[in-house]
Amino acid sequence: MRFKSQSSRSQLPEVNLVPMMDVLMTVLTFFIIISMGMTGQQILNVRLPQSVAEGGLGEGEVVSGEALVVGLDNDGNLVLEGQPVTWAQLSQQVQTYFSQNPGGQLVLKADRTLAYREVATLLTDLRSLGGNRVSLAVE
Repeated sequence: MRFKSQSSRSQLPEVNLVPMMDVLMTVLTFFIIISMGMTGQQILNVRLPQSVAEGGLGEGEVVSGEALVVGLDNDGNLVLEGQPVTWAQLSQQVQTYFSQNPGGQLVLKADRTLAYREVATLLTDLRSLGGNRVSLAVE
């Protein structure tokens, strides 16, 4: 009498994962392509800003007869029309400017190397003079 060897019964069947991974990668690729196609069809209405001048804003110059530009140099000094001024002189000139130009605006142009805390403090002080007509220029 012959007995079958126990070794043939003890082997577990192997599961081949490669075909399953191929199917999963195909499904994943399908969803990626579909999602990319869906986001590309949305249209956003965006208004881009217009350029004031090619060379940018200069310190103390009036842009389009509406905005007065106040500069803040890298040492934290106020600059108006290319000349350093004190806070008292600047506030007097700003009040004069706003009385002559009721629709005018004041633009603060600060040096890049300054801490934003200094710029924000000056911007707040200028807003106390001009209300909502004061803005920060960015190049």
